[in-house]
Amino acid sequence: MAAAPEGGHVTEDLVRRRAEHNNCEIFSLEEISLHQQEIEKLEHLDKWCRDLKILYLQNNLIPKIENVGKLKKLEYLNVALNNIERIENLEGCEELKKLDLTANFIGELSSIESLKCNIHLKELFLMGNPCTEFEGYRQFVVATLQQLKYLDSKEIERSERIKALQNYPEVKWKIREQEQAYLLKRAREKEEAQRRMQERKDEKQKQMDSELGFDSPDSPQEKPNQAEGGGQRERCRTVENDDEDRKFWEEPTPYTPESRLETHRYIEEKRRAKDNVRESKKREKTAWTLVTAEGKVLNVNVPKHLDTSLLDVDVQPTYIRVLVKGKPFQLVLPEEVKPDSSSAKRSQTTGHLVVTMPKAKEIILAKQKVSASIKHSDCNIQQKNTRRSGQVEKLEVDPSKYSFPDVTKIIQEKELTGQGPIKLQPQKVTEVKKSCVDFENNEDVPPLI
Repeated sequence: MAAAPEGGHVTEDLVRRRAEHNNCEIFSLEEISLHQQEIEKLEHLDKWCRDLKILYLQNNLIPKIENVGKLKKLEYLNVALNNIERIENLEGCEELKKLDLTANFIGELSSIESLKCNIHLKELFLMGNPCTEFEGYRQFVVATLQQLKYLDSKEIERSERIKALQNYPEVKWKIREQEQAYLLKRAREKEEAQRRMQERKDEKQKQMDSELGFDSPDSPQEKPNQAEGGGQRERCRTVENDDEDRKFWEEPTPYTPESRLETHRYIEEKRRAKDNVRESKKREKTAWTLVTAEGKVLNVNVPKHLDTSLLDVDVQPTYIRVLVKGKPFQLVLPEEVKPDSSSAKRSQTTGHLVVTMPKAKEIILAKQKVSASIKHSDCNIQQKNTRRSGQVEKLEVDPSKYSFPDVTKIIQEKELTGQGPIKLQPQKVTEVKKSCVDFENNEDVPPLI
């Protein structure tokens, strides 16, 4: 259920929220449901929603039918479970076909005569109203509204209407007498409700005066016991509220529009009081104790799910503090650190916050002996770096420092000259050195290359 409108009025925001099925457009709205919204006055709908055909207003606190006369296309109006006492201001609803007034406080049954102008009205619901207890109620309605087809979900037969029209003068006179008696009763109920409301206001004023006297004692000796008095005051207030609730709900009260409205106001008042207490408790939260009166820094923790935009890291020489929405996480450090040289980083994947804090007293390591060759190479490297920084140097290879094997002399070749007319070309004979003692050179075996 949507939130109740402020002050019990129909607001534009409420109407737009209830018009989600129409893309929140209210000017072309044809159906809207405003039930259970604690509405105390019917207004604005005839200006904002001229095309309305179906209007649900049941279970509210509406005391009067008004501001609907310009809804020319309205076909169904449901105002059941409200505080309506008479039927009125519906003459302009020319297309009205169904009217539901179930469980209201209609005692002026003669007010249905205003519905004669609604010639298309076919269904009328008056169940749960005081007028339904009148003698001749149904006959009077059937005879007065001849366009009706159904009354209180029961079909009106032709014979029933003929009989009602025959006895109409007598039934109308009886209805008038019962109406007068009911109106006198309602006047007494209104006076009683007004008296009861005044008594409740006086009791509340006395209670407020007593609380003010309790809160401001005359003797200054009571000030040191303020905490104890506050707890006692809270307990007394709780007991008084319980007694007040019990008295309100157990007191017999007639079911009237005033008592229904009074019950609603009482529930709203209790709800607001609870909300105020809850808000005051939120504001009165105890402050975080970060440093004791003796100057000792304490460890304080906060929830683990943090947002980087809400983090504020403060590194001090003896402790680190991380603020998240004003809630501190504080950690005392075992050694003194350098705040100016510290850094804080957070992982985008794991969310871990890494704070690097160098110690104020650095540990000096003993120097290790370095060999002369390493020193010499370091000097050469340093000289080369210095030379490179001054001018552009080309990469050259010193053959004296870097020796590579001559691949052309791996296999030794012996050049032999051919003899006679057959062998004119020189023939290359490869002599392979004996790599081991047992090696034999067989000339019948062809060379590998």
